[in-house]
Amino acid sequence: MLIVLSGNVNAPPGGDGMARAEAADSENAAAPEADPAPGHDRRTRRRRLLRRTAIALTVLLLLPVLCALTALRITYMGDPADGTRTRGRDALWLGHAWIDGRKKDADVTALARRLDGTGIRDLYVHSGPLEHDGTLPESAYPRARWFIDAVHDKLPGVRVQAFLGDVLATESEEGMRLEEPGTRAAVLRSARQILDTGYEGVHLDLEPLHSGDRNYLALLDALRAETRSRGARLSVASHQIDPLPAFHTLWGGVTGHPKWWSQEFFGQVARRVDQIAMMSYDTMQPLESTYGGYVAQQTSLALEVTPPSTDLLMGLPFFHENRFGHWDHAETVPAAVRGVRLGLSRTDADRARFGVALYIDFAATEADWRAYKEDWVR
Repeated sequence: MLIVLSGNVNAPPGGDGMARAEAADSENAAAPEADPAPGHDRRTRRRRLLRRTAIALTVLLLLPVLCALTALRITYMGDPADGTRTRGRDALWLGHAWIDGRKKDADVTALARRLDGTGIRDLYVHSGPLEHDGTLPESAYPRARWFIDAVHDKLPGVRVQAFLGDVLATESEEGMRLEEPGTRAAVLRSARQILDTGYEGVHLDLEPLHSGDRNYLALLDALRAETRSRGARLSVASHQIDPLPAFHTLWGGVTGHPKWWSQEFFGQVARRVDQIAMMSYDTMQPLESTYGGYVAQQTSLALEVTPPSTDLLMGLPFFHENRFGHWDHAETVPAAVRGVRLGLSRTDADRARFGVALYIDFAATEADWRAYKEDWVR
């Protein structure tokens, strides 16, 4: 072929060169195309189907998420009503250092300066944890009496409550088992023990606590009778409320961790305590606007079922972490306060027994305190 091409490469159209080219074209045109390999069409169709199915599933999964985020962003819009600020019923969670000997008189003086002019009425100072059997060793709070007296001296009118908690054996083998009557009885004895020390209340934080736990309600009934007989307060840290009906059931079935409470169960807990402080952080929200909208929604849901005789406190994230469930750039104090005010404005703007709870003192920044004071207190 190379010889033929070289012999006719400069030949003009027509003559023998043209004839041979036309003959070659004719032969090429007449030659049938080879059939695809067996199964080729089936594999191609299968790949296309898989791609289309993957795209459809992605859309089906993302669409509800995008709709939910959009709804929360819309919830964050608008202006809070005038007067939706502190009622002087706020609270602050304190770390263990205040009652184990690490803090001194100068620290209490600095705390008093920090809280001056704010709405903080209650201090939840970590005084545990409880043992899995419900008992509380006295060695867990060696300087409690000193701290209580120092607060009363430097911060008259501020109450000190014992912040007691433990991990529940609801999602693992290790932890406290509230279904055991002996454990609940031990928790009650621990409450008596801590109140004898001089605390003005018991603040209970048991996690993960599943919605509908009747043993928890029975424990609260027993604790409430004890605190009332002493003129003390009973308060609890609560999970968040289902953002959609029965969402805790769906989430628990998928992850094994229900996370949320039903609104009904939240109300059942709220009716048994003097204060209920929702842990309205660790929300999995990616943006400040969606987090603020989420807090506004949670505030409204909680207000709807919390009786007027119970203090409802919404938690503010005075800590800074980046992990699944909590993004520091999204869960900010300004966004939380704005969300709280919006929810309060839309649901019960004049409610008296309402406040915010700051978690937690040792992780807070100056920016956190400034946002609390400027956006909520003033």
